[in-house]
Amino acid sequence: MTALNPDDAKRLAAARALDLVTPGMRLGLGTGTTAAHFVELLGLRVAQGLQVICVPTSERTRTQAQLFSIPLSTIEATPELDLTVDGADEFDPQLRLIKGGGGAHLREKIVAMASRRMVVITDSSKAVVTLGKFPLPVEVNVFGLEVTRRMILAAAKASGCDGEIRLRKTPSGHPFVSDNGHFIVDCFLGSIPDPNQLAARLVAIPGVVEHGLFIGIAKAVISAGPDGVEIFGELG
Repeated sequence: MTALNPDDAKRLAAARALDLVTPGMRLGLGTGTTAAHFVELLGLRVAQGLQVICVPTSERTRTQAQLFSIPLSTIEATPELDLTVDGADEFDPQLRLIKGGGGAHLREKIVAMASRRMVVITDSSKAVVTLGKFPLPVEVNVFGLEVTRRMILAAAKASGCDGEIRLRKTPSGHPFVSDNGHFIVDCFLGSIPDPNQLAARLVAIPGVVEHGLFIGIAKAVISAGPDGVEIFGELG
């Protein structure tokens, strides 16, 4: 049997998540390479007659969903969702996540929290024992950027983390601006020994809009790899 490459694994996980979708569902559509597979596969089902209404978590996902003629709403018009399917940059055995590599974690968290269930789809490389190898994104207000960056650094150190806090930039060298008009700083911490503590400290910083730690939100992770699909948590 030929080993799955990461992209094939992502698509396999997305296909498994599609089994959770039933007619009439209100869905949250995640952002990122894995979520994009789910949107594409969902679009094929919609073309075959599946009726759903979806809330995208980014303008990028909205554009992709429109290409597949997936019926869309907004979180304001549809504030209660049945299921959100999204990717993750890392997940640990307690289903705590790091998200935001694509810069959409604020909207992703709002949509996930508005859902009865959030199911994460990943390839097996995203499974870690301890979060933190992937840089933790933190969306911040433009005003007071340096003050906020220093407070984030202090919060990380107080939580047993040490590393560099960098402003995310575009390939052209300009600050990356989220769909919400904010900057993002990436925290290169290497290891986060107590994600719950760090999350609480970050929330208390005035300039922090939202951080990429998703704790107690994901109900299950569908992870695909060389050995096929593995389920962590409860899909039901």
